[in-house]
Amino acid sequence: MGDGIVLAGGRSTRFGSEDKATADLAGTPMIRRVGDRLADTTDRLVVNCRADQTAAIERAFEGYPNPIEIAEDPDPDEGPMAGIRTGLRAAESEYAFVAACDMPFVEPELVEHLLSRARSYDAAVPRIGDGWFQTTHAAYRADAMADACERALAAGERKVIAPLEHLDYVVVDEAEVREHAPLDTFENLNTREEFEEAVRRLG
Repeated sequence: MGDGIVLAGGRSTRFGSEDKATADLAGTPMIRRVGDRLADTTDRLVVNCRADQTAAIERAFEGYPNPIEIAEDPDPDEGPMAGIRTGLRAAESEYAFVAACDMPFVEPELVEHLLSRARSYDAAVPRIGDGWFQTTHAAYRADAMADACERALAAGERKVIAPLEHLDYVVVDEAEVREHAPLDTFENLNTREEFEEAVRRLG
């Protein structure tokens, strides 16, 4: 297995004034739902967040079965690439699975598969159809990806795909993904409407 990294430092402006990461989703903080989905397929959890989120996130993870570390952003609001870097710098395993905090349907079987697929590479990154790489639902060699993020950030890159240019990675295509998970594993909740629909599904 490896570490699980959950990214929670975004401002979630489309969600309103409440912090989306710790918002109640059918009786459980959303970020805890993500963490719970990772509990059996990772050895340890790292949560990347802003300093002002730490107390609420610690409360959300009370009683979590695995070791957990909060990795605060040294410079908030630099975007998901900076969050990935900070989270991976706190990893203790060689490989780690990265997930966004708003993906409550992340499929453990796919997490396990991606961590396994990454073993001969620096990363295993899903890509659905001919679309965007799912960089916030992927497995990485922690040091290699953190270094690649540092390099991309130093070059002024903001796109989360930019660090992949510096990695030896394998693409996990849609057909392979479907062998291990429904595609709603990638679903993220950005708006109140999406959140309420997820509550109905989970209820």
